Amino acid sequence: MKNILVACLILAGVSSFAQQKTWTLQECVNHALENNITVKQGENTLLINEQDIIAARGQFLPSFNGSLGQRMSIGSGFDPVTNQRINNQTTHSFNYNLSVNQNVFNGFRTLNLYKQSQLNRETNELELNRIKDDISLNVVNAYLNVLFNKENLETATAQYEFSEKQLNQVQDLVDAGVQPKANIFDAEATLSRDAQQVTLAENNFTLSLLSLSQLLQVPFEGFNIEFISIDDPSAALLYSDVKPVLNYALENRNEIKVAEKDIENAKLGTEISKAGFYPSVSLGYGFGSVWSESKNDFIKQAFFRELDLFKGHNLSLNVNIPIFSRFQNKTAVAKSKIQEENSKLNLDQAKLNLESNIQRAFTDAQAAFKAFEAAKKSLESQSLAFNNSKERYDIGAMTAFDLEQARVQLINAESSLINAKYDFVFKTKVLDFYMGKSLTN
Repeated sequence: MKNILVACLILAGVSSFAQQKTWTLQECVNHALENNITVKQGENTLLINEQDIIAARGQFLPSFNGSLGQRMSIGSGFDPVTNQRINNQTTHSFNYNLSVNQNVFNGFRTLNLYKQSQLNRETNELELNRIKDDISLNVVNAYLNVLFNKENLETATAQYEFSEKQLNQVQDLVDAGVQPKANIFDAEATLSRDAQQVTLAENNFTLSLLSLSQLLQVPFEGFNIEFISIDDPSAALLYSDVKPVLNYALENRNEIKVAEKDIENAKLGTEISKAGFYPSVSLGYGFGSVWSESKNDFIKQAFFRELDLFKGHNLSLNVNIPIFSRFQNKTAVAKSKIQEENSKLNLDQAKLNLESNIQRAFTDAQAAFKAFEAAKKSLESQSLAFNNSKERYDIGAMTAFDLEQARVQLINAESSLINAKYDFVFKTKVLDFYMGKSLTN
């Protein structure tokens, strides 16, 4: 019972620690890269490639085989001395053989297959890095979405608290006979709408947090992140020219390197196909012996004695010259060359896609910054307008309906600014992504 109690306390402590853990952006990215199923599958692919390289390297070595055989035959035969037919003869035989075979030349096929196995590993490693880059960007986007919804929730909560104070103020004015009782109903309706907005913001925040936890493949219960403050971005984050981003990406992005490796792989495939036109040369060596015995043998030897008498060596040199392969070699080479052309086209397409994505990201970032600047000016104007409306309302020069309209415009301006701010930050992160910069700074 004592041990069980200690174990329960330890588990409770671990569970409490897990629930209290606050995930930073860097921890989120690291955890995703370490535990993502697609990443693990990519790592297993690299392990398979390592075995392929070992197997391809082994093709340069000679093969060594050994065999043992036991045979019993029953039936008619001939006496080797009298040359007379013998009926119902039973013969036992045993043989062993050791052989070594070495490929000497096969049109460089073995060499090119070895190069191809190495190239496959390099390609899959680049593809794994590309997958990791995409996962990092997705995690950063999900993390920023949580911060965005958190800030929206804070804004909605602040508006609810303001409406609550406004209701109390209207109640006091109505009790003092300064304002009509109908204003209380308007204030209560406004408070109810703000409560609904708070509920909606809470739901969006919870869903964004759930999405991030699912992306990280961690339990949602007790999951929480570090809420870093996103200051108002400045024009310093904006890229003034897209050309440096394009030049860097075309030289360093993994999808371009993968396409280039595919071209090399296709060229090796063509060389492997051409090997079918070359003769192949192989050497062989064998050593073995045979023992046989039946009741009619004229001369009988002991088992090991006979094996020793009949032992022998053999050497072989085989040259295989292709003359007509029913167009198999010709079509294989033709298909390989077509694959080369497709690989080159894939590289061109990858460059076009990358350039299009970067140009779009650059344009989006420019537009997002302009939208952010416009949202800031709009919020300043709406704040002044609302303060003016509130002063007029307090002295009775404006109705509650007009004040509510001014407040709604202020709320919309605040929401627009928050949305524009996070949109601009993420768009700049996308450009940082293409420039190879850290996404967690």
